[in-house]
Amino acid sequence: MTSPDLSALLDREQANAELFELLRIPSVSADPTRKADMTRAAEWLQLKLQSLGFAARVDTTPGHPIVYAERLNAPGKPTVLIYGHYDVQPEAPLEEWVTPPFEPTIRDGRIYARGSTDDKGQAFAHVKGAELLLSQGELPVNVKFLLEGEEEIGSASIGDYLTAHREELKADVIVVSDGSRFAPDVPTITYGVRGLSYVEIHVQGANRDLHSGSYGGAAPNPINALCDIIARLKDEQGRVTIPGFYDGIEPLTDEERAMWASLPHSDDEFAASIGVPALPGEEGYTTLERIWGRPTLDVNGIWGGYQGEGSKTVIAAKAGAKVSMRLVPGQDPDRITQLIKDYVPTIAPRGVKAEVIGHHGGQPVKFDTNSVWVQGANRALKRVYGREAAFARTGGSIPIVADFDRILQTPVLFVDLGLNEDAPHSPNESFAVADYHNGILTSAYLLQELGSEQPGAAD
Repeated sequence: MTSPDLSALLDREQANAELFELLRIPSVSADPTRKADMTRAAEWLQLKLQSLGFAARVDTTPGHPIVYAERLNAPGKPTVLIYGHYDVQPEAPLEEWVTPPFEPTIRDGRIYARGSTDDKGQAFAHVKGAELLLSQGELPVNVKFLLEGEEEIGSASIGDYLTAHREELKADVIVVSDGSRFAPDVPTITYGVRGLSYVEIHVQGANRDLHSGSYGGAAPNPINALCDIIARLKDEQGRVTIPGFYDGIEPLTDEERAMWASLPHSDDEFAASIGVPALPGEEGYTTLERIWGRPTLDVNGIWGGYQGEGSKTVIAAKAGAKVSMRLVPGQDPDRITQLIKDYVPTIAPRGVKAEVIGHHGGQPVKFDTNSVWVQGANRALKRVYGREAAFARTGGSIPIVADFDRILQTPVLFVDLGLNEDAPHSPNESFAVADYHNGILTSAYLLQELGSEQPGAAD
């Protein structure tokens, strides 16, 4: 398929300026004091899409608003639904940011701001990609946008929204850009995401904090007990010990293992990039296999007892930990959550009560790498990067993807535009300026390539 080179037509300064406007809105979905900012970000996107001729609106939900927009001026062509999210992670710890998190700053070719890569920069690249094509005429496909405001807090409202708007959201393929490419010079198509079970472990000891001199050696210590419990959740080979945890897992294929082994990965460089001397994990699997194709269990936070300045000699009455388990095809988050709920009380030391409280989760999903949509994305990426795309899974979890599969029954196409070095969720999150601009071009070429395919589900 031939078409004009769009790179020369892209107004890069204008693209930066508009993204900066969006990044300045502190749309932190987890912070109830930012509710007005959430609405402001949604309305900003609505107005931008309306200026491009999309029928756009802001729909209320029990949580934060959802932006929906459509431009259906390509009869007989496929319909592409583009998903993204405008909510961002909290900015804490603020003191670790070099520049203010909601005042975007370019340093060394990177845009530093909260949400720059996750996911405002990637989602807005698709808006600008559509705009770039519209500057040359009509879009080659029918395009719908679904931009939500709760992805960073579990997408609680999206399932009901998809069900209520199932017909309106009908499409041939759903495009998602909310992750990382394998490497700076390696365009990547992600064909699988891990699922998630997120829980808290609560341990209760005495009915109050106790003097460690008067009670130490006799009273149960919830913090010690919690450490024992955590230590018993994995064995020395890095395997999770919860009974039934691995039951039904879809094994990695020989083709996948060979494909991932061929990628330009170095364990030494990977370890150096995060400042550690070794990469522990489940024995028998490579680093890429462990982070893409195997389940995990990690403690994300731990609390209990006195943590202020100086000393306070007490035995805490309570202790707790937050635990995430990343899941792979064959594992169900509800089942895994129930398994850990059943298991933890059985390994709790005497004298304490341990319980597990379930939070949000998400299903693992894997897609067909031979679909026409994937092949179209590969052609689009080759036009931008000059090489074939690598096929990878991602270690992260995007709960809405399982809802797309279950409710909309529409194939999902991951075309990630960022990099792990962008530090999503961390202080000094950034997005390379070149990656943002290439993302705009990728989006435009992708719509062109998908327009060459025949519509199916949305007919």
